[in-house]
Amino acid sequence: MSPLRPPSPLRRGRHIPANAPVWLFDLDNTLHDASRGIFGMIDQRMSSAVAQALDVPADQADILRRRYWKRYGATAIGLARHHGVNLNQFLASCHNFDVRPLVHAETGLGARLRALPGTRIVLTNAPAHYARRVLKALGILQEFDGLWAIDHMMPMGFARPKPSPGLMHQIIAQLQVPAHRIILVEDTLRNLRSARQAGMKTVYLYHPGTPFARQQYGRDQYVDVRINRLSNLLLQAAAGHIPGSRGRA
Repeated sequence: MSPLRPPSPLRRGRHIPANAPVWLFDLDNTLHDASRGIFGMIDQRMSSAVAQALDVPADQADILRRRYWKRYGATAIGLARHHGVNLNQFLASCHNFDVRPLVHAETGLGARLRALPGTRIVLTNAPAHYARRVLKALGILQEFDGLWAIDHMMPMGFARPKPSPGLMHQIIAQLQVPAHRIILVEDTLRNLRSARQAGMKTVYLYHPGTPFARQQYGRDQYVDVRINRLSNLLLQAAAGHIPGSRGRA
């Protein structure tokens, strides 16, 4: 199989209905409150892994972790590009823990997701094995038609996670639907900006624990709708406030 055509993120037997919207949901701090526990665990494991891989003190490892996340959207990409660290092995070690005691989400989330018309796909910079465990712990894995994790974001062997413009165009080409039918629900503004520039619709789920969440400059130019809870998403869609969300199921 050509590296330009990675495996479809859709689950086997699933397809995208004609004229229906495609919902892309971020995972951490969107589908669940990662800031309450999981982020702390990942940050701790990631800083330790950076220190061990590069043989640097803990404080320097933490600085590098944050710097590469801000620059590339994923710490592992900076480590792979600048230090030759194996990206998949690094991500596996940092996300290999029991997520069940740490997940926190709104009640009734599964029913709300099922009520949305169209196709639902999780789009996350996290590895697929971690995303599936979180979705299972939340009891909503079955509500999604597919999963697009960092494992799917490596055309030609180079990782291009959110907010890469190349990733956004890869998504559109892979799904084979017009960009205006794709709606990204996300807590990170820079990811929404890239999606909007590619022609997608955007829903900003504000989470105070997300880095740079309080930045407001230029937000209205690339955010169609802002919500504070996923429970508001269905109301906004039903009212027609989200462009493209009233497609046929």
